[in-house]
Amino acid sequence: MKRIVLVYGLIAGAIVGAMLLITMPLYKSGTLNFDNGELLGYSTMTIALSLIFFGVKSYRDKNLGGEITFGKALQVGLLIMLVAGVIYSLCWEVSYRQVGDEFTQKMTQHYVDEKKADGATEAELAEFKKEWESFSELYKNPVIRFGITLMEITPVGVVLSLLSAALLRRKDFLPATDESSNSNPQAL
Repeated sequence: MKRIVLVYGLIAGAIVGAMLLITMPLYKSGTLNFDNGELLGYSTMTIALSLIFFGVKSYRDKNLGGEITFGKALQVGLLIMLVAGVIYSLCWEVSYRQVGDEFTQKMTQHYVDEKKADGATEAELAEFKKEWESFSELYKNPVIRFGITLMEITPVGVVLSLLSAALLRRKDFLPATDESSNSNPQAL
């Protein structure tokens, strides 16, 4: 299981990490903004974390003879997500060193402008800006920043892990071919 988790987790992490490293300069230049960047980011996470499905299927077919429990499938999926999430968070730390304070200032201003466009009063805007500035100060702590970044990718990974586990626990769903499955070691 370790090998499958590492291989699929590292590939998924490389995909989201590479996209993060590629898009940060685009944010800095203004080519991407927070609206289209968020869509691109979560789309990339979904594509990369689709490897959870393939990792769970590979483990089911190659190691368990084509049968897997929901719990074991969920465990494999969550571990793949964790490996990918750590790589994603490490890549953000590398990117943050390049864009750090400027990025958080732009993000704060973006959300203040959004709130203003929604018709917030001056008092509400001042309070909102104060909250974001407080968050920006907290975000300077690398341990907190790493945790927040890890939490960005977690919901996508959990949903895809649950979906993969629900589908692949059924042995009739994309059954293993004779070449890809070994005999069930647990049945021996």
